Amino acid sequence: MTQDASTETPAHDRWQHELETAVRDLGVPGAVLGILQDGAVSTYAAGVLGLDTGVEATPDAIFQFGSIGKVWTTTLVMQLVDEGVLRLDDPIGAVLPDVRVLDPEASARVTMRQLLSHASGIDGDVFTDTGRGDDCVERYVEGLDGVGQLHAPGRSFSYCNAGFVIAGRVVEVLTGGTWDEAVRTRIVEPLGLRATVTLPEQALLHRVAIGHVPDEDGVPRQADRWMLPRSIGPAGLVSGTAEDLLVFVQMHLSGGVTASGARVLSSASVEAMSDHHNAVPEQRDDADSWGLGWMRRQWSGQTVIGHDGVTIGQQAYLRVVPSRSTAVVVLTNGGRANELADRLMRGVLGELAGVDKPPLPVPSTEPAGDVRRLVGTYERRGTRFEVSEHAGSLRLRVTQQVLSAPDRTATHDHVLEPVAPDLFVYRSPHSSWWVPVRFFSLPGGPDFLHTDLRSTPRTS
Repeated sequence: MTQDASTETPAHDRWQHELETAVRDLGVPGAVLGILQDGAVSTYAAGVLGLDTGVEATPDAIFQFGSIGKVWTTTLVMQLVDEGVLRLDDPIGAVLPDVRVLDPEASARVTMRQLLSHASGIDGDVFTDTGRGDDCVERYVEGLDGVGQLHAPGRSFSYCNAGFVIAGRVVEVLTGGTWDEAVRTRIVEPLGLRATVTLPEQALLHRVAIGHVPDEDGVPRQADRWMLPRSIGPAGLVSGTAEDLLVFVQMHLSGGVTASGARVLSSASVEAMSDHHNAVPEQRDDADSWGLGWMRRQWSGQTVIGHDGVTIGQQAYLRVVPSRSTAVVVLTNGGRANELADRLMRGVLGELAGVDKPPLPVPSTEPAGDVRRLVGTYERRGTRFEVSEHAGSLRLRVTQQVLSAPDRTATHDHVLEPVAPDLFVYRSPHSSWWVPVRFFSLPGGPDFLHTDLRSTPRTS
């Protein structure tokens, strides 16, 4: 059952009003809210799809799901597990004998389970554009031989885009086609999805949202690029409507079966995807552990799974409460999207699922103690953190590759506010959002700074 906000009911009026208010208050150009409860989908829209075009946002508009697409890639992988042609704990080299990263031991040992739970340790923010051809994923994986290792496979957690492109290449080899074809024939068509795409030429046939990036004053400006390179498709290039995304979620809530009764995934694989496979070091309100593809968090004693996605000026958010048969998706195209999604998800899931979102860590009133032990430079691909001490408090300088312009970097300075001896928070520019930063060490290994779900080793 599907309905949009044109259906005049008190519930629709309520959530439509909440969305419109959040879009206005938080400077988000446009957004779509989707709610799934007991198999029924409701969708709402507010704002515009592009500030320059002025096209109205509607529930049938296509937004980029970003890294929520990793759950789609995981679903493809688990189909292959169900078919008996792939095992999660075999080294990836059994399928891709030529895959290489700089660490030969890691190349020989890393498994599919480690890729899907971000335990591979690969320094994975790699956005190499290998062209638009059907061999782009293959060429991307071949080019990983210069990529480093943050930690040994299985030792910790570090979010890894490259790992999901490797997983997508496994899908290609075992299905004999492209990752895009596998998404279409193995998920989109069996689910009867009407507006889910992986390529821009497909998106052009629909009503499409355009991303917006902040200028120096934090004001959203329409981006001059629409999507990331095709080569990183398995890490997050699925786009579609809120309704289509929730139909995909309902399949998972139904144990892998579609509304028509067709089986897409075994119930064992559905359960394995949402089980705990890896712990997240930093203290976050959205994820304290990872399944296979899904992130996990406890809300009011209930397991909530989901994923977020960020592309060029677009942000997507998905939360699912399996025990309540309830899910909410928020699709946005810029502005203070984190705060908008937080506001809406707290309201919807609090009221409809009876669960409260855990709070973000906030600064402590207690002194931090001796912070000089944390001073240093921490580096990974595309990002450098410089931690310094001033009068007993920590400063953080972040220099990072710009996603929408990979040949450029941006630098921001922050004050690290103490929460606990090894946990700090800072506020992003033009935001009230606290960002957690945890410092930790692995036995026999380097010191790490962990933020934005990534582990970054100390280099000096």
